[in-house]
Amino acid sequence: MEMSNLLSKQEIDDLMNDVPLWKNDTDTLTKEVVCSNFVSVIGLVNSISIIAEKYDHHPDLLIYGWNKLRITLSTHNKGGLTEFDFKLAKQIDNLNF
Repeated sequence: MEMSNLLSKQEIDDLMNDVPLWKNDTDTLTKEVVCSNFVSVIGLVNSISIIAEKYDHHPDLLIYGWNKLRITLSTHNKGGLTEFDFKLAKQIDNLNF
């Protein structure tokens, strides 16, 4: 899948309205999730992996503690955020976890 161009600060600021539960750290979007148990966090990782494969756009996923997940999105080969990061963030939010 061909990646889009890096977004400007203004474009990022505008798109953040569409993903209010995510934080922007200049070059990344990050979301912290607390699940009810270990099995739930693994299930969430598996669900995210299916979406990521579909889009051929893969987040960094960090399981920590026994029930917490940090999701970090960035278009690594572009060195920052593109529209694909926001599309993937919306798809992840649609999982309704």
